[in-house]
This record gives sequence, C-alpha cells and structure tokens, in this order.
Amino acid sequence: MSLKLNTLDDFQLNNKTVLIRVDINSPVDPHSGIILDDTRMKLHAETIQELSNKGAKTVILAHQSRPGKKDFTTLEKHAHVMSKILNHSVIYVEDIFGCAARETIGHMKKGDILLLENVRFYSEEVLKREISPQSATHLVNKLAPVVDYFVNDAFAAAHRSQPSLIGFTFKLPSAAGRIMEKELKILTGAMDNVKKPCTYVLGGVKADDSIHVMQNVLENGSADYILTTGLVANIFLQAAGIEIGTTNQKFIENKGYNEYVDVAGDIITKFKDKILIPVDVAICEDNKRIDISVEKIPDAPIYDIGIESIKLYAQIIRKSSTIFANGPAGVFENPEFSIGTADILNSIASSSGFSIIGGGHLAAAAIQMGFEEEINHISSGGGACINLLAGEKLPAVEALKNAYFKKLNDNL
Repeated sequence: MSLKLNTLDDFQLNNKTVLIRVDINSPVDPHSGIILDDTRMKLHAETIQELSNKGAKTVILAHQSRPGKKDFTTLEKHAHVMSKILNHSVIYVEDIFGCAARETIGHMKKGDILLLENVRFYSEEVLKREISPQSATHLVNKLAPVVDYFVNDAFAAAHRSQPSLIGFTFKLPSAAGRIMEKELKILTGAMDNVKKPCTYVLGGVKADDSIHVMQNVLENGSADYILTTGLVANIFLQAAGIEIGTTNQKFIENKGYNEYVDVAGDIITKFKDKILIPVDVAICEDNKRIDISVEKIPDAPIYDIGIESIKLYAQIIRKSSTIFANGPAGVFENPEFSIGTADILNSIASSSGFSIIGGGHLAAAAIQMGFEEEINHISSGGGACINLLAGEKLPAVEALKNAYFKKLNDNL
C-alpha cells in the first residue's frame, strides 16, 4: 500500500549531508556505563549503512534515556558499539548543534558517519508542545542550514512531538528511513486488511494504553476477542465484581488506574461476549507460585494468569487468523511466573494466523524465549505501535506526511 511518505528511494544521496533521527535508546549499566543490549542499534544499521554506501555524509541524531534517570548518559559508548556493528568508523562529537558539531559536519566526506551528542541534553527537546513550534527551536535553526536532507527512522519514538523528530520536516526535504517505512507498511497494512477472527492479547502494566486500544478496536469492529492479562486483567477482574485483594487494589491505585476500573466495567457491559478475563490467577506466597480460582483470591499479589486461563487463551489464539499482542501476562522475569507469557507466546508462534507483537517487554520476552522467528512481526516501538493500533495519529509520521505533500505541491 502507498504510505504517501518520501523514502530513501526518493532522493539523490550521493555527496549529500543527511541528518537521520534514530532511536538507539538502550539498556545501560548505571555503574559501568556498559551498553547491555545493542538490538536497536542493529535495527538502524540497515538505514545508516545504506546512506553511507550511497555516498551520503550521515549525521546521526539520537537520545539515551531522559533527565533524572540513572542511564541518562552520553552517546560516546554508543558510537563505539555502532562502529563495530557497521564495520565502519562512527565519529562521536560531544556537541549537539554548537560550533563543534557544525564544524565537524562541514568537514565530513562522502560515506562518513557522525554521531552527535544525546539530544535530550538539550532542554527544548523534552518540552511537550504542538508540532509547528518545534521548527522554531535552536536545534532546528542551527542544524538545518548545514544539512541537505532529514531522515526519520525512529519509529519507536514516533508518538512523541519533539524538535528532533518533528522540527526538521518544516525546513528540509524529509523521508522515512527503512525501519520507519517497514513498521508503517506492516502495521497499517495489517490494520487495513484484518483477517477474521482477530484476537488482541493485551497485558503488561501500562493499562491505560491497552484499554485505549481495546476501546478503539471494539468500537470499530476489528476485534473478535480481547484476552486480558497482566495488570489489565486485574483491572477487569475488579470491574467484574471479583475480589482481587487489598494488595492488588492498592497496586492499581498506586499506578493511577482507579478510574479505569469504571471504564473496564463499561467495556464489559457493552462488549461482554468479546472480553475474556482470567478464570484463575497465579499468586505469590513465600516466593512460590500458587494457581487459584478467581473466586478465591486471597490478599496476595497476582503475578501471572493461571493454568486454566492459559489453556483457554491458547485455544482462542490458535484459531485466530490475526493476532495482535502487547504486554507480558505477568512477572515474566521471575521463572515461577513466566508460564503465562511463555505459553501465550508459544500459542502465537505456533498458530497459523498473522501475528504482530508490540515492542517493549513482550518483544524482549519473545526474543529471550526464542519465539522471534515464528512471529510475523515484532515491532521496534511499544508506545508507537500501541498508539497506532489505538487509532492515534503519530506526530512524527504526520510530519513526514506533511513534508511529502509539501514536496508534491512544490512540484506542481
């Protein structure tokens, strides 16, 4: 399908200076500063390598974590890791848009790759604002004159409206990178051509996102079944009038999700036949797993869906033609409570349906447990993927679309 976006195929890149925004935000040991996982850097290597091979002078803009976090650090080590992945020197400059950055860009040669400093060191990057003011920031005004094209490959951050993701599309010919292009083609294609029955498996602790998706896909009729797991399931159990214990009620309250209990109640009332909640859960007592019926939940933390629920969910998943999944079923990092997540992933992997998994923890679990080859698509962006499924417009994608139409109008 046509995404109405410029891609790398639309520009002559030889000897041009290309500013590319990527998302190489990676797990970092806060004590040693060592990067613990280079998955995202490997993903973006395809686009960066293509730019370099086509003779572009490639300037990389990226972030690592956010202010206040222990892993909020420079991108110096990222440059070293990327150099190894690309088998090509990645020059690191300890500057974002100052004289040092602009002078280094000005001295680049064909095929060179440069990584600028963590863009979130710059205060305007983390301000929440509408799309259009982002083009008037110092970052854009300083860097736009020294580059020829802007490429956004950061699908994982596409749901954010920030200068490095949005602003350059107002000033420069702009295109989607290969990761951005691939994600949008697969996700929008799957959403536009949903094969029935279609099942959504929604869990994890970001319940507001999952419930938002649920409302959208139930209202538009694309979902035949919603299987609830994780904190989402606990909210729906409480909404259904089941006593989940003070410990679990307080957890919902502490996460700020009390209001979603009423929302879940309304969803159950309106779409009762399509919503499945667990029939049993796994509680944690003395660090041990105990599977128990939802009718008899004691005041103990719920860490997973139960065995009977797993069996029921697996039956539905295996007869589904389309499966979207987001969020783990429980505390999968603990082997005692990884059963729900593992069995659901196994059901998805062994089904004949087309399967998509959102990024984040469930994607990490799928890779860790060895299911990635059997799942049709594992998204690189949890937040962006879930927002897209919820029917939201992604600011970075909208900016690329606007740049595409501006190019068309300029050519008329």
